[in-house]
Amino acid sequence: MIKIPLLEDINLEPFWSDTIDNKLAMRHYLLFSTIQGRPCTVIQKETMATALNHLSKLNIDYPIVELDTGSFERLSHKFREIQTGSDFENVNTTSDDIIEVESDLLDFIRNSQDLLSNEESAPVVKLVNSLFFQAIKKGASDIHIETLEKKGEVRLRIDGALKKHLDIDKNITALVISRIKVISNLDISEKRIPQDGRTQVTISGKSLDIRVSVLPTYYGERVVMRMLMQSDTIPTLQDLGFTDELTKDLNKLLTHPHGMILVTGPTGSGKSTTLHACLQHIATPDKNIITVEDPVEYNAENVNQIQVNSKVGLTFAAGLRSILRQDPDIIMVGEIRDSETADIALRSALTGHLMLSTLHTNDATSAISRLMDMGIEDFLLTSTLLGVLAQRLTRRLCPKCKAPTSLSPTVISELSLPNITYFKAVGCTACDFTGYKGRQAVGELFMMNDRVKEMMKAGLNDHQIRIEMKKMGMKTIADKLKDMLIDGKTSYEEAVRIGIMED
Repeated sequence: MIKIPLLEDINLEPFWSDTIDNKLAMRHYLLFSTIQGRPCTVIQKETMATALNHLSKLNIDYPIVELDTGSFERLSHKFREIQTGSDFENVNTTSDDIIEVESDLLDFIRNSQDLLSNEESAPVVKLVNSLFFQAIKKGASDIHIETLEKKGEVRLRIDGALKKHLDIDKNITALVISRIKVISNLDISEKRIPQDGRTQVTISGKSLDIRVSVLPTYYGERVVMRMLMQSDTIPTLQDLGFTDELTKDLNKLLTHPHGMILVTGPTGSGKSTTLHACLQHIATPDKNIITVEDPVEYNAENVNQIQVNSKVGLTFAAGLRSILRQDPDIIMVGEIRDSETADIALRSALTGHLMLSTLHTNDATSAISRLMDMGIEDFLLTSTLLGVLAQRLTRRLCPKCKAPTSLSPTVISELSLPNITYFKAVGCTACDFTGYKGRQAVGELFMMNDRVKEMMKAGLNDHQIRIEMKKMGMKTIADKLKDMLIDGKTSYEEAVRIGIMED
């Protein structure tokens, strides 16, 4: 009896040879891949008899390997993507409106001729619903649908990184985009200008708000859909992953009756989530909380939310002026983008309101010079600013597959790290072969105290203030990243990407 080697938990690439009838081989559960530089025949235990029976009829002398079911299915998906799909067959589309598994969705796309009828046909509706369902199941924040030269591509943003989901026929891509336009109340016939819309879908009993952006590109349109969260999914301050010390200091700032608290960081660093977590922490029935956002990303029941609409003149500044006439206790402005908004925000903090907002800066102390660049006077800043939280989102290593590694002596001395075992990303079925599972917020909280006010009066710049604050014990983002690295929670590559070298 021949002993066939078994490979488990592996991510192989297809070996597609024109000398083999791959479609026929696939029907008999026979696949091919290159392993260690040589072509191999790939089978799985469940369908071994069928596969070997078909293999005996072929004039092929490749080594045979057996894969576990998950690895075999992944390779099978990739073969289906290469397949031309010329042998379409009708499928029954009267079943439920959702296809749960990726492989079944690929089969459905390949085999349904009805997909090419129109954007209102049942198969297209089913395909779009299935994309939403699979995105939610994988925990994606965005769905990207792109039209390329010869095909369409769907990618999902999971844990901040884009990952390919599936390929679809170019003609089907156009219908999928039209279907998304229909449910978002956008103009289907307009393909020359960008369009923005919003839709709500109910997938397996869960209501989901989706923000839609359509952009014309060289080969056709591309759509990005952002999944917006309901109030029951807003994390608490403890859930965000900040250290206990930082959370305690932030809670202290939130007890102030008036003043301004800023959250800074690059796009996609979780600023809005932190602000909403803060609002939920301080929301009580005796407080009037009003926000002005662009867009409203979290639908919170106990907060009055205004959406910016520049087409009708409802800007951050105009919304903020109107809010001040609504007798608010706490105000949240989605972002301070210009000097007018900054001025009104700081003056409203001066007149007895607690003001929360975001800024785009790299670290907490840079917020001072950013506001000064907008023309804000020193006295306004020192008398209203309570503190600035700078944050980033760091991907956490998958606990199931992370592997020990060592860092070079240069890196260890440069970052003043201990000479211990560190961990690197590998990739397995649990983390969808990314090596990372979930994200954690890392932050630095810069609190406006008397010492900072003295330094500002003395004319020190933000860099000098930062050096002084570090001497006084302020833990920076780079310090927190070092802690995560030492604790084996993240990799050196991820820590560098987030900014361990920036301090």
